[in-house]
Amino acid sequence: MTEKMVFLALQDNEEARPIRESIEADNPHATITQYPGLYKIDAPGRLVVKRESVEERIGRPWDPQDIHLTLVSLSGNIDETDDYFALERV
Repeated sequence: MTEKMVFLALQDNEEARPIRESIEADNPHATITQYPGLYKIDAPGRLVVKRESVEERIGRPWDPQDIHLTLVSLSGNIDETDDYFALERV
């Protein structure tokens, strides 16, 4: 049985770059594909965007809710806290 996939698509812009880099660093199982104007990030089971990881890259506080400013699309069950934004399939 294969694990169910989740994905999110982010705009390809400067605001999304540190988010994409954080996802890549914190989710080694994820696959990132660049398309014109966006990045699609696929992962089996779970994909997490950690507040702390994004903050390290931008050098200031970051609220995981801010992902919605660059988010194009997603698939999976959303789990949001003050510390992360995650997608998962159970």
